[in-house]
Amino acid sequence: MRHIFKGVAALLFAVVSVNASAQKYYGGVIDKTVAVVGNEVIMISDLESEMQMMQSYYGMQSDRKARCELLENMLQSKLFLMQARVDSLTVNNEMVESELSNRVDMLKSNLGGEDAVEEQFGKPVYKLRQEWRKDIEDQTLTQQMQQEIASKVTELTPYDVQKYIDETDVEDLPVVPVKYQLSQICIYPDREAANLAVKERLLAIRERIINGEKFSTLARIYSQDPGSARRGGELGMASKSIFWPVFSDAAMSLKPGVVSQIVETPDGFHIIEVLEKKGDMFNARHILLKPEYTSEDRTKAFHTLDSLRTELANEAVTFGLAARFYSEDLATRTNGGQMADPNTGSSYFEIDQLKPQDYAAIKDLKEGEISEPVESLDNEGRNGNTVYKIIKVDKIIPAHPASFSNDYTLLMEQAKQAKQMKMIDDFIESRIKTTYIVLDPMFEDCVFERDAWYEKFRKAE
Repeated sequence: MRHIFKGVAALLFAVVSVNASAQKYYGGVIDKTVAVVGNEVIMISDLESEMQMMQSYYGMQSDRKARCELLENMLQSKLFLMQARVDSLTVNNEMVESELSNRVDMLKSNLGGEDAVEEQFGKPVYKLRQEWRKDIEDQTLTQQMQQEIASKVTELTPYDVQKYIDETDVEDLPVVPVKYQLSQICIYPDREAANLAVKERLLAIRERIINGEKFSTLARIYSQDPGSARRGGELGMASKSIFWPVFSDAAMSLKPGVVSQIVETPDGFHIIEVLEKKGDMFNARHILLKPEYTSEDRTKAFHTLDSLRTELANEAVTFGLAARFYSEDLATRTNGGQMADPNTGSSYFEIDQLKPQDYAAIKDLKEGEISEPVESLDNEGRNGNTVYKIIKVDKIIPAHPASFSNDYTLLMEQAKQAKQMKMIDDFIESRIKTTYIVLDPMFEDCVFERDAWYEKFRKAE
């Protein structure tokens, strides 16, 4: 009975909130059509629902100006959505479901749990998922249509890039930030001992679950995955493709309610309990533990690295040779220790591409200098594993205005993006002129980015 009362109270709260908004911004009107775009309509309730979402999701300001901006965005989206349907574009259901789960999880995190979400929106989560699925499908179609339009921009020639430079104000051209080329020598702590210790801890937790303790309770206490720990380890229904393959394989092989053996991924060590499976999707709980290293590991590694640094300073050995013989980082030891971005393959790093610990170690160094030993992270898993290193600054490229000769690729990409944005902008302008659009006069005081909307207000009868 309490749960029923709570649900009714939440619903009443939501109605009161909408009514309050209606009183303030819509002259006391609770709901009506405020815009027609072709065969699509936008209601006050649609606008308020989206406003509520933006507030809860992003902390967006809730005032008249925000509602005007949101309405213009919704109007533009309807234009893309209509064309997407004309072109028979379709959505990937797995992507929609994954985005839906991400939305729910984010709201739970922002608002403080499922009960708080239901209170905020005045509806149970299952009902919200049903409503939001359609919204996400429409958003996905809109994005796909924008990508279709942008994809019509062909590869640019050097002439196109130079023309873009000539037609763009100097202050609007990009400034290339400082870049570093770096090499490293890495030593890992005693992984074997740490892994053994964490496995023993995880097995003890598993035994407690099998003996009757709640998986969710122990996940909240022990799991080192902050995103899921507060939800009792629950990950939410999602496609198996978004997880590490070994994690997905283990989860998909389990029967609901059965606790897995220890599963190792680049994030650490897990035990898993599957709650539900549906095709290639599953909802599971997990407890994640990561190896922990001792101060002795750090002291030993720092001593070795400091000795190497002294030998390098005395030119007793080259950095490349020392990396080959002493570094435990397989990705860099065979190329003289030279670091490369795992995503782009580039050997040049901007400041925000470096680990904070790495940048702190080299920010005051000159070319050719070597850092003191530093504790940092590698690129394994979502957060990285502990590693100790010294870093050599091979080259520094100072910040400078982008030029055709030195930064052609950057300028070509910016020119291409500008051309794509122009095509999208032209699409919107042309569709506003040729599409049947009617706006309610209650929004005539809005300051829209596009003047073309003002011609679409319904005239007084």
